[in-house]
Amino acid sequence: MKIGVLTSSRADYSIYYPLLVALAQDSFFDLEVIAFGTHLSQRHGHTVDQIIADGFSVKHRVETIPAGDTPTDISQSMGTTMQAFSAVWPQETYDLVFCLGDRYEMFAAVASALPFNIPLAHIHGGETTLGAIDNAFRHAITVMAAYHFTTTDVYKKRVVELTASPEHVYNVGALSIDNLRQLKLLTKEEFNRKFAIDLGIPTTLITFHPETVSFEKNKEHIAELIDALEQLTGYQLVITMPNADTMGNYVREQLVRFIDRHAQAIGIESFGTIGYLTCMKYCYFMLGNTSSGFVEASFFPKYVVNLGTRQAGRIITPNIINCDINSAKILEAVHSIEKSPALAPISVYGNGNTAQQIVSILKQVRGRLH
Repeated sequence: MKIGVLTSSRADYSIYYPLLVALAQDSFFDLEVIAFGTHLSQRHGHTVDQIIADGFSVKHRVETIPAGDTPTDISQSMGTTMQAFSAVWPQETYDLVFCLGDRYEMFAAVASALPFNIPLAHIHGGETTLGAIDNAFRHAITVMAAYHFTTTDVYKKRVVELTASPEHVYNVGALSIDNLRQLKLLTKEEFNRKFAIDLGIPTTLITFHPETVSFEKNKEHIAELIDALEQLTGYQLVITMPNADTMGNYVREQLVRFIDRHAQAIGIESFGTIGYLTCMKYCYFMLGNTSSGFVEASFFPKYVVNLGTRQAGRIITPNIINCDINSAKILEAVHSIEKSPALAPISVYGNGNTAQQIVSILKQVRGRLH
């Protein structure tokens, strides 16, 4: 069974990882990785190198990174992505192509496959993020896909509503939980040797992306976040850089300026999967508006100060503290964590066997794909 996997960023690749391993190790499958988006951007860490380092071959490298971060740049990048992929699909005869999540570049790659009648399988459908245009892209990808692998029953039901059919909609849990159960994370000492960051110091892991629905508010948002960070004492601040979104470059520039001014702040372009999850494991709490604060953070579990509306609509587990992007309220949320008891285990996104469930389902449906 010939499988293509579309990956456009460090974020979706880290989620895919256990599935890629399972497919690569099973002789039933012929796996081909298609890398595009920020994977091929030096500014974003050229993370296609990580895919190669992990032992996977990349069949296609498709240049699609936007020239800037304005709405025009993003729109033009979508068009560029569709044109670039129109030259890829005629070269291949995939039995199934996996797509994941909700990014604009993923939407464009998927949309370009439709005229070629390529069967598509969508991971992480049915979720909601009201503060990002990704919400529309995610649902559109769901409608375009033939097979669906959701992370909870709630999301499965939403996919059934969107597609008007329960056929080929499977709740398999989250691949991220497979990662967390199977990957050997670094010790604090190993992490320090690799990244020169001492996680023995109380650490806040910060990942803040622009809100792309109300993108004109991002200048105000990043100013409020930085004002809060200026006043946040007693913590080492590990800050990962934002996605290539509308106004993403502006947010990045403001964060870099803050990092340059403060010895306790450390900027990271890309930890890689193991590095990021290790930092999450040992950090005191997370701050920002990343989806990893909902899925991966629930595993440890870690408290998360979830900022703004980018992730609005996701399932709220006991570790999530929703907070307006306001300096005083951010500091208030942090102080509430400092007074809170340790979290009890959280089990919402499956038990860590998602990749094997997907593999089993693919073998069952193999004969129906043509």
